[in-house]
Amino acid sequence: MPTLVQNRIVVKVGTSTLTHAGGQLNLRSLDALSRVLQDVRNMGFEVILVSSGAIAVGRMKLRLEERPVGAAAPCGPCSELRFKQAAAAVGQCALMHLYDKFFGEYGGTVAQILLTADDIALPEKKQNLVNTFETLLEMGIIPIVNENDSVSFREIETEHKVFGDNDTLSAVVAVLCRAKTLILLSDIDGLYESDPRDSPDAKLIRKIYSVDDALRARAGGAGSARGTGGMVTKLGAAERCMSEGIDMVIPNGQKPGGIYDIVAGRPCGTLFVGGEGYDNA
Repeated sequence: MPTLVQNRIVVKVGTSTLTHAGGQLNLRSLDALSRVLQDVRNMGFEVILVSSGAIAVGRMKLRLEERPVGAAAPCGPCSELRFKQAAAAVGQCALMHLYDKFFGEYGGTVAQILLTADDIALPEKKQNLVNTFETLLEMGIIPIVNENDSVSFREIETEHKVFGDNDTLSAVVAVLCRAKTLILLSDIDGLYESDPRDSPDAKLIRKIYSVDDALRARAGGAGSARGTGGMVTKLGAAERCMSEGIDMVIPNGQKPGGIYDIVAGRPCGTLFVGGEGYDNA
């Protein structure tokens, strides 16, 4: 098992955290996340951000009322894919502009890395990718990662996605970069014994040492309507990280200050113990 970089974290933020219920960008959330991550960087941690949201942002900028579908265009079954790819291309540009602006307000510098499956699978590409991450982190830059949805049909079509979801992508990045901790920002406070939206008295699970079928059954289905992932994909990411000795934490994305607790080893959300972990009881 490779040696992990103890001060290196990967943070994944989903569409539900970056947008309001109506689909418009949540600028307050984006600003708060940028401020916290740059401050954590200033504390001496190396930070990698995996960000969803490009298709959602592009859809709003292009004034598409719903998630792009084939019925919106006359060009047959490929029209759904091409509209999603167009939305991703427009949205990625807009999203990176905002990240550059917000991080820049707090003295930070960001870089964009767009990935496809080949970048991980092919040894030469993989090594070049690792070298790029290492150089950016060495220079104090925060890499912002997403799948290259505008060119790769495998990444954008859910049923054929190689990474499966940005939860999985973030776990792949955490393993690739030998991060100590992966933080998956969610729309709730962590993993509960039952769905807190249906059961107000549901108890938060603070610490998990293994992922089994019973836990998967508790996780349920997808999260918000604006995202594509849910707790099931997060459990898959947890398994990948734990097998490599990497801790994974699920906190609430609307409370980005919880990241301070995580990097300080204090209880926050649900901890999946991969390495030595910390006291999250």
